[in-house]
Amino acid sequence: MSAIVVDHHPTPELLERLGVQRWPIWTKEVSTFPWTYDEQETCYILAGRVTVTPDGGEPVTVGAGDLVTFPAGMSCTWEVIEPIRKHYHFGPLP
Repeated sequence: MSAIVVDHHPTPELLERLGVQRWPIWTKEVSTFPWTYDEQETCYILAGRVTVTPDGGEPVTVGAGDLVTFPAGMSCTWEVIEPIRKHYHFGPLP
């Protein structure tokens, strides 16, 4: 299984090409919960900070301004450190 991929400084051109502004928005308060990705998810963090720990893997912390891709089939634990607000897209990118 591939790893979580983080782009800490995506260019405005990349965000525009992906259509990030047209993706739905998801929010979550400070909390900890398990999650399994049935399909790939790509998200752009608008606000907040979260640590995602894949089962048997190393934790990855992401926050505002990060473009993150989670692989299909990954089970993990989300620890929302600061309330999160993100654009998200499931499935392959355009």
